[in-house]
Amino acid sequence: MSVKRLTNMLQPLVEDLGYEFVGLEYTGQSKNAVLRIYIDREQGIDLDDCGRVSGEVAALLDVEDPISGQYNLEVSSPGLDRPLFTLEQCARFAGEQVQITVFAPVEGRRKFKGRILSVTGDSLNIDQDGAEIALDFSNIAKARLVPDYDSLMSGQNDKA
Repeated sequence: MSVKRLTNMLQPLVEDLGYEFVGLEYTGQSKNAVLRIYIDREQGIDLDDCGRVSGEVAALLDVEDPISGQYNLEVSSPGLDRPLFTLEQCARFAGEQVQITVFAPVEGRRKFKGRILSVTGDSLNIDQDGAEIALDFSNIAKARLVPDYDSLMSGQNDKA
């Protein structure tokens, strides 16, 4: 089962329910397989939202049966260390810190951490230690935001 096929099947359902379909991950084999779907909305996600989406997705997957074998279905908010699945999501979070792992090494490296500068064509441009690096999006295995916990914690102290 391809991630693209699952995305094409599940994204319209999630969006029809009123949520942003952030993306999905399918990992593992046989009884340890996990299908994880990330959802979001402006006011945030709570347990009831995850349960609602999980029930609808499970019903569709039972009918379509796109995954052979056993797997666990998880529906989650993207969290503070939000995974980035598309170039559009990367552009939306321009200026934010991101951690990236690539399939094939770029300039001798497979891991990068820096600020998102821009998206140009099919490339994500980041500031890696003061140097601009262009990463072909098709070469990105994983990309996640890196939360600024110090800033978040100082913001909570201001509200207390």
